[in-house]
Amino acid sequence: MAAETVHLVQAYTAGKGRAIWKAEPAVGCKTAEEARRKAERLGPLRLGVVAYSISADVEMGDYDENPVLLFKAGSLPPPFDEL
Repeated sequence: MAAETVHLVQAYTAGKGRAIWKAEPAVGCKTAEEARRKAERLGPLRLGVVAYSISADVEMGDYDENPVLLFKAGSLPPPFDEL
């Protein structure tokens, strides 16, 4: 299968012990705009949230190393803290 663009929202809650962040399951969206809106709504409710688009061959599990940032808010772990 050819590469396609995937739009994801990743939210984080406070972890326990030494873990600062606990990742929630990533949510796939149909469009970049939908991902951005969903992340904006989650922003005030989570420790951190990021929406991004990435090229991927989902069938093979190959993802590009350079995501396109759509939205970010709050405290985020690497590599999202640097975007």
